[in-house]
Amino acid sequence: ATQRFEATAPKYQKLPGLIRKYYIRSEDGRVVGGVYLWQTRQAAERVYSAEWRERVEKLYGTKPTITWFDSPVVVDNSTGGTITKAA
Repeated sequence: ATQRFEATAPKYQKLPGLIRKYYIRSEDGRVVGGVYLWQTRQAAERVYSAEWRERVEKLYGTKPTITWFDSPVVVDNSTGGTITKAA
């Protein structure tokens, strides 16, 4: 999975609206996915097109599932900062 992650990473660099993407996999390697932090939901929805879904299914052999979460506060210890979203 790591090689596939590395191969697809350039597609997400400088992607409008994407702040950060984490590639994830379970300990046994049977489940893989991503955690994305977007500036807005609209920016994310522009990326998660039918073509994106088809590409993910072809690459990983299963249809992607999207679950939406709001993230009103982000603590970033790498920068020593906290990002908050106005309510």
